[in-house]
Amino acid sequence: MIDPIELSIQVRNQVSKNDKRKYYRFRKTRFYAGCATADCLGCNLRCAYCWGQKKVWNPNKYGEYYTSTEVNQKLVNMKLPLVRLSGGEPTISKTHLLSLISLIPEETLFILETNGILLDEDFVEKLSQFHNLYVRVSLKGVDELTFEKITGAKGIYFHNQINALKLLKQYNVKNRAALLPDFFTDEQIKSLGILNLEYEQLIAYPFVVKNLEKKGIKIIRNS
Repeated sequence: MIDPIELSIQVRNQVSKNDKRKYYRFRKTRFYAGCATADCLGCNLRCAYCWGQKKVWNPNKYGEYYTSTEVNQKLVNMKLPLVRLSGGEPTISKTHLLSLISLIPEETLFILETNGILLDEDFVEKLSQFHNLYVRVSLKGVDELTFEKITGAKGIYFHNQINALKLLKQYNVKNRAALLPDFFTDEQIKSLGILNLEYEQLIAYPFVVKNLEKKGIKIIRNS
């Protein structure tokens, strides 16, 4: 089983160089009614349904290093009211991330998409200084068992995700939890006790479906 904290350290050494971070593309997307998106490399989980795994899990083979200033410029130049970090796990490179958020114009909403594993109290407190920040925590299960099966990581780290949501609320950081519902019953989702849960959409590429079958994860509904 993967230890996400240990994997984060290994991946950080592959994707970070001081203020620089590895990205593999910058693009305009339709999400959130249109936003400028930077897709970073490297993740601390190995989710069975990850659509970007070929590049995200192999940062040594793809992408280029960019400073926070360069990333900010690329995002701002798209002239959209929202920007976001997606692809891999942005919080692996905390120094770069904090620097980048600080450069984004205050009138532009910065959307941080994260699995929340690394959102401890110290880091959430630092994030709370940014009033144009919105954090979207993508839950990878409804309990330890489903988290472990989906991510390949130790089930105990499911609680890091739940604790991240509590800390974000405690420090008044705008946030929302998201979940891919295709693998869970209504009762399982309700057991999370999370209001306004956002539903993600499964991108069922053939290799994704094969990965799910290999892990014995059944699709019981369509998102």
